Amino acid sequence: MLADIGRGVCWAIDAVCFAEDRLGFVPDPWQAQLLRSRANWLLLNCCRQSGKSTTTAIVALHTAIYEPGLVLCVSPSLRQSRELFAKVMAFLKSIEPVIPLEEDNKSSCELSNGSRIVSLPGDPDTVRGYSAPKLVITDEAGYVPDTMAAAILPMLATGGGRRIDMSSPNGRRGYFYESWQYGENAERIKITGPQCPRISAKYLEQMKKELGPMLYAQEFEGEFIDDSATAFNSELIEAALVDDLSPWPRLAA
Repeated sequence: MLADIGRGVCWAIDAVCFAEDRLGFVPDPWQAQLLRSRANWLLLNCCRQSGKSTTTAIVALHTAIYEPGLVLCVSPSLRQSRELFAKVMAFLKSIEPVIPLEEDNKSSCELSNGSRIVSLPGDPDTVRGYSAPKLVITDEAGYVPDTMAAAILPMLATGGGRRIDMSSPNGRRGYFYESWQYGENAERIKITGPQCPRISAKYLEQMKKELGPMLYAQEFEGEFIDDSATAFNSELIEAALVDDLSPWPRLAA
């Protein structure tokens, strides 16, 4: 009995313990950092197939179980939103004993403790009816329109909820790029292809050849690159925009 109580307390205060004991998921070191983070704002610049969606699905589930309230999972498209929600539900249904659900459909569920997990596509109009979420996860934030971010942020104004923005880069523009470069009070985690133990060096070499250096740098090295169609990259443009030039001397009439 006391041992069961002790494990229950451990699961509640340590999401890594919860993931390992109840879900059978052993996290990488960076995933453990994410699971244990209490930062109100996390930015995840992670390469493709690094496990960021899986890990944030565990964060969503842990929050819903132990901090009852609303958890929103936002993705650029309906298909992506359902994929993220499916990962949350797969973990939830793997728990023994089974946690009873009051509601269960393709895009939302309600737990018996009153928590709701809702998955939404990246349309600003779909989120305006929600308020005071415990957690907002934005998947592929580099591809979510700025208007979506503008609709999400006011929801967090009064409830003290947390947010996680995760993505691989999508150029030097938009909400995710601006947040990664200039966002204040955010915890940043960056994971590249070579840092992920499930991605082989052979595969990365193949991707480097197939994608070319610029797209490879974006997809697997977490680099914010300029649009390949531009004639000059942003460093050259910024270097040209100086304000310390002396005026030309006037010629005598």
